Parts: sequence; structure tokens; C-alpha cells
Amino acid sequence: MTMLIYKKLLIYRLHIGIALLVLSGVLAYTKDWEWFWTVIILAFIAIVSHFLFGPLRLIQEAIQNNDMPLAQKYMKTVYFPRLLIKPIRQGYYMLKSNIAMTNQDFEGAETYMKQSLKSKSKLVGNESEGASYLQLGMIAMQNNKRAEARKNLRLALQKGLPDKDSKAAALIQLCNLELQARKINQARNYFKQAKQLNPQTPEIKAQITQMDKYIHRAGTR
Repeated sequence: MTMLIYKKLLIYRLHIGIALLVLSGVLAYTKDWEWFWTVIILAFIAIVSHFLFGPLRLIQEAIQNNDMPLAQKYMKTVYFPRLLIKPIRQGYYMLKSNIAMTNQDFEGAETYMKQSLKSKSKLVGNESEGASYLQLGMIAMQNNKRAEARKNLRLALQKGLPDKDSKAAALIQLCNLELQARKINQARNYFKQAKQLNPQTPEIKAQITQMDKYIHRAGTR
């Protein structure tokens, strides 16, 4: 029940703030100064918190539940993203990039991810930055920008990634890039590192199995 009320407050925080602001005007007109100051402070907190923090938690929850229309609905309530505090703004643009990727909008995904990196806060660790560069690398791969993909994937590993599966994903993509460039030894090195991480995500495990065949074929040519 408490969580439901909290979610409703997040959804309607701006509306509540505006309603309280109108009420404070009525109280000022009736010269009820005691209640006026209480209501105006609550209105200020509600409105300012909406613009500074936004509904990020609701957006994340909708994405986790694979409800993209709801996530986009919450996104539209962020009218001025630049007013969000830096850690929230960084997460907001990262989520926008994720949604754009889901919609196959790679150009938009790249733009939002770069905005996320520009909003980087000292309060957020390098692993978050590494994850951003990993996604930029993946986007560049989709757009066939090999040099940019290589640069971003290396930066992702340099900045640090949150788990072994993410590191393996970056290494597999680098391996793929080196194979395309006919740099077999470097490709093998990246592949060996990825395999040693023993990733558990089915998609990455399948990529490693497939890449093993390519590496073997390249070595026999």
C-alpha cells in the first residue's frame, strides 16, 4: 500500500504541486498566512523535486517489466531534462538510448548515449561510464563504424564494466573487429580473454561458440 501511494505521488507530483500553488493563492487572498506558508512550501517541494529528479524510478521499473509504451509515457513527463541533477540526467539519457535501441533507432541511441556521458557525475562510478561506452561501441558496430566501435569498446574495458558478461561482450566484439581487419593474433587474444571470463548469458555463450568456429577457420587459412 505504501509503495502504491509513493508511485502515485511520483506520477502526479507536478499536478499536486500546481494544485497546492493555486491553493496557496486562495489562502493568500483570504489572509490565512499560517496555512499559506505551509502550502506554498509543500508546493515548492513538489514542483522542484519533479524537475530535479523526474520519474526515473518509474521509467526503470517500466523497462524492467518490458512495458515500453509506459516507459515512454513517463519519459514525456520530463519537460526540461537539463534541469535534472547530473546523476539523474545521466540515467535518464541512458534509458532514452536503451529505448531508442529497442526501436532500432541507432542514430537516436547514439545521440542520447553521448548526452548521458556529457552528464556524467562524480557520484556515479566509472563502471556506469564503461557501460555507456560499451553501448556506444555496440551502436557503432550496428552502423558499421568500425574505428569508432573499436575506440569505444576499448574505452569501455578501460573505464571498467559491472560484470563478467559485459566484459565478455566487449571482448567478443573486439575479436570480431580484429577478424574483419585480418588481425588474427589480436582476435585470438580477445577471444581467449572473453572465454576465460566464462560468461553465463545465453546470447554471449552462443557468440563465443560461434566465434570459436571463425577463429579456427581463420587459423587454418
